[in-house]
Amino acid sequence: MPGSLVSRRDGVEHTGFDMSARRVKRVPSNEQAGPADRGQKPAERLQPRPAVRALASRDAAAGTPARDVAFLVFPGFQIQDLSGPLAAFEIAGANVVSGSYRLRVVSPAGGPIMSSSGLVVLTEAVGPKACDTFVVTGGDLSKTPPNLMSEMRQAILSGITGARRVGSVCTGAFFLANADLLNGRRATTHWRHAAQLQRQFPKAKVEGESIFTKDGKVWTSAGISAGIDLALAMIEDDLGRDASRATAQLLVVHYRRPGGQSQFSSLLDLEPESDRMRDVLEYIREHIAEKLSLEHLADVASLSSRQFGRVFFADTGETPAKAVERIRAEVARSKLEGGDESVESIARKVGFADPERMRRAFMRVFGHSPQSIRRMSKQS
Repeated sequence: MPGSLVSRRDGVEHTGFDMSARRVKRVPSNEQAGPADRGQKPAERLQPRPAVRALASRDAAAGTPARDVAFLVFPGFQIQDLSGPLAAFEIAGANVVSGSYRLRVVSPAGGPIMSSSGLVVLTEAVGPKACDTFVVTGGDLSKTPPNLMSEMRQAILSGITGARRVGSVCTGAFFLANADLLNGRRATTHWRHAAQLQRQFPKAKVEGESIFTKDGKVWTSAGISAGIDLALAMIEDDLGRDASRATAQLLVVHYRRPGGQSQFSSLLDLEPESDRMRDVLEYIREHIAEKLSLEHLADVASLSSRQFGRVFFADTGETPAKAVERIRAEVARSKLEGGDESVESIARKVGFADPERMRRAFMRVFGHSPQSIRRMSKQS
């Protein structure tokens, strides 16, 4: 059936199976169970949570029509770009609000499509069959054949006919941009490719920090696991906050993850294409405790402030001010996690004027305070 998972090991084909198990409430063993649990049979304890049951009952009574969601894949796609959001919609439709979604996997020509991991997915050919939501997966585009962009463009323009919304996961944004769907729109992609997306498609408004974006009918997400965040946001848009939150609980993921993409990226390791910008980043790292104004960094690059700001953003996907803040935060984090030096001392050594400014920067970059970062590091 379309969307079935097939793997090949030792020349033998192994077909995947349905894992849409019913919701259960985790209950301790008899040794740990409370008085109300002792003496119950296991089947009596493993029951759906009342709040989730109520959502499913409400929807069944209302007779909400199912929404068709299609996922577009291609040879060499990243499997989690598909499996993450697909699982979110599946669980929402099977376990939270019954019958709310119908899912299918499509490709330009149909048939078995192998992912970058070697897992093969059976697909339908993109055709005139209308869908509510059309999601384009991503992958390592440097390893794809040269004609893939044109094939995917045709598939996308055919697949979105009549669709209420279109989305992308990770580098799937490059396919949307190539189909002229990101012109003048806010968009995001994997942090490593945000600057490249902006350079290659200057009409798009790339937000390299965002986990996901919504601009009209077009949605985009950051890299790989952020496809789940995208799907949860779409589920909330369709079914409401309670349904999205219940889906996140069953997936065991954040309903709204703290911080943006920068908590997963590293400007410390960034290597821009421009020699000048590499020199500027190296200068920032070596003079992290000093005042690093736009004018000062422009002098380092031997450019005017205006020209420097444009070139730096094109090469890194960040403004100079945000880049300096992030590098300071990254250096501070490594010091917090690797020793017992005081927050005040670290803030001073990495160029923050005071601990409060460092705290605000940490909240913007990592979604956690310096104290929380240190506490989590010690616990792990």
